[in-house]
Amino acid sequence: MTDDANAPEAPAIFNSKTRPQSADDEISNFEKVNYLEVTRHQHDQRLDNFLLNRLKGLPKSHIYKMIRSDEIRVNNKRCKAHDRVSREDVVRIAPVQLATRDKPIISTEFAKSLLQRVVYEDDGLLVLNKPSGIAVHGGSGLDFGVIEAMREVTGKKYLELIHRIDKDTSGLLMISKKRSTLKVLQQHLIDKTIQKHYLCLAKGQPTLNEQRIDAPLLRYTLASGERRVKVDAKDPQSKESQTDIVVHNRFMIANQMVSLIEAKPLTGRTHQIRVHLAHIGHAILGDDKYNVHDKSGVHRLCLHAWRLDIPGYEPIIAPLPEDIAALLPVDTELPKV
Repeated sequence: MTDDANAPEAPAIFNSKTRPQSADDEISNFEKVNYLEVTRHQHDQRLDNFLLNRLKGLPKSHIYKMIRSDEIRVNNKRCKAHDRVSREDVVRIAPVQLATRDKPIISTEFAKSLLQRVVYEDDGLLVLNKPSGIAVHGGSGLDFGVIEAMREVTGKKYLELIHRIDKDTSGLLMISKKRSTLKVLQQHLIDKTIQKHYLCLAKGQPTLNEQRIDAPLLRYTLASGERRVKVDAKDPQSKESQTDIVVHNRFMIANQMVSLIEAKPLTGRTHQIRVHLAHIGHAILGDDKYNVHDKSGVHRLCLHAWRLDIPGYEPIIAPLPEDIAALLPVDTELPKV
């Protein structure tokens, strides 16, 4: 974390008997105080994400409670979930009660269904065609998500999410099987050399067949505590965001004009495609957050992570799920790979 240059020097937080371990290594004993030294692999991560990756199986709500209760410290100072850690920071983690780390109960049927949805796998990378309605990780009231279920069913010691997609979005999800693969592909994401392609059904029919939506996005919280995103060009906290879209077909659903759109996000903001399309008047069908007056009768978010272009790999494709494909006219031609 970056501190004020004039702040007094922090007192020592460990001695020769309690040297911090590298945050690259797994914690072996959760029943004692652990000191983790941030490496270049975690540099500039949010503290909550840093902890989620190291306290696997611990509910997200419990991690936030530990931060609020001063059971987590960075360089011997109180911290907040949104703070970012820096290389050589030392994160102190209080003992974690084993009762809070019980393994989730995952049905055999569900686990097998995930294995059947693997569309690509090699020594370092696994790509899954995630179903709609399943979160990528546990937390916020969820006992488990895709990553916890995959660790359980494969028995692999090391599996990590390379990126995330929304719970209600279906399609391609990258999971690393080796730390070296995680590092390489996350760097590609930072450098914007991985291109993600999404297919979606949106209300209305855009005038242009191709356009770039360039609108800064701001995250905010409703009175209920639920998080949302909106376009806001004035707030200094807004982040630059661009999405390229291509219209592939125009047709009708329930007497409503609809378009099949390919969306290519050039930045990776939360809910980016959903908010950008709503911003130009073409919200995604089935979006209960940004298309609340949807009259299409569709009962799922019609957004699918369809294709990944990764340097050094052939294009990876996840076919449209049946419930979205069934909404298309029979003569619809999908984009060519």
